[in-house]
Amino acid sequence: MQNFTYHRPGSVEEAVQALSAASDGTLMGGGMTLLPTLKQRLASPSDVVDLGGVAGLSGISEDGGKVVVGAMTTHAEVASNAIVTAKIPALAALAGAIGDPAVRNRGTIGGSIANNDPAADYPAALVGLGATVRTNKREIAADDFFTGLFETALAEGEVITAVAFPVPERAGYAKFPNPASRYAIVGVMASTGPAGTRVAVTGAGACVFRASAMESALGGGFSADALSGASVSADDLNSDIHASAEYRAHLVGVMARRAVAAAG
Repeated sequence: MQNFTYHRPGSVEEAVQALSAASDGTLMGGGMTLLPTLKQRLASPSDVVDLGGVAGLSGISEDGGKVVVGAMTTHAEVASNAIVTAKIPALAALAGAIGDPAVRNRGTIGGSIANNDPAADYPAALVGLGATVRTNKREIAADDFFTGLFETALAEGEVITAVAFPVPERAGYAKFPNPASRYAIVGVMASTGPAGTRVAVTGAGACVFRASAMESALGGGFSADALSGASVSADDLNSDIHASAEYRAHLVGVMARRAVAAAG
C-alpha cells in the first residue's frame, strides 16, 4: 500500500474542504473496494477522506412516504432495519445477500453506488425502485445517476448524503450470484408503484439498465407469466469467464420472472 494522508472529518463541509485541498484525494465509505484497490497498488491517491466520522450520514427513516437511507448506512443495517423490512422487503433481501457478513457489516450504500461496480446489487435497487440520490448539492434521479462503467453523475466536491426510496406497491429482487464473491452475474429488481413499473438489471452490462420490453409486458399485469415472451438482446452485454453475453441475456429473463414472483 502506498503512502497517503488520512483525514477523518466530522462534517460534510470538512470532508469537502479536505478533498478540495488534496492534489488527488478520494472519499472512503466502508472501504470495501478502496482498501483492496490500494493494497493491490491499482490506485495511489494523495489523500483519503474517511466519512466514517461524519455525523448524520447513517440511519434509516421515513419521510413523506419515502424510506430514506443515510449514505454511511451499512448493508447489514439495511437488511435488518424494521422500516425497510416492513415497507420495502425486497430492498432488505437485496442488502442481506451482498457479499459476506464482513462486507455487509462494513460496506455502505453510499460507497457502493458511488463506486458503481457493474455487478453491484444496489444500482438495481435504486433504478428498479425509482430512488433519488441526495447529495450536499442537489438531488439526482437514479435513472440519471449511473452513467457508465464505474461512472456516476457526481461532480467534483459532491458527497452523497442519503438515498430516498419511494415505497412500491410490490417489488422483488432476484440474482444469480458468483459463488465466490456473491456479486451478481445477473440481478434484477422489478417493482410497481408510485415510480411506475420498473425492471432494472445489474451484472449483465457495463452499467445498470432498465429492461423496457419487460416493463411494457408487466404493464398489462404484474405477474411472472406476463414475462414469458419478453427478453433482452445479448448485444453489448458482458461476456467473461463467468458467463457469456448470451447466457446473461437468458439469465435476465429467468431472474426477472423470479423477481416478479418474489414480489408476491
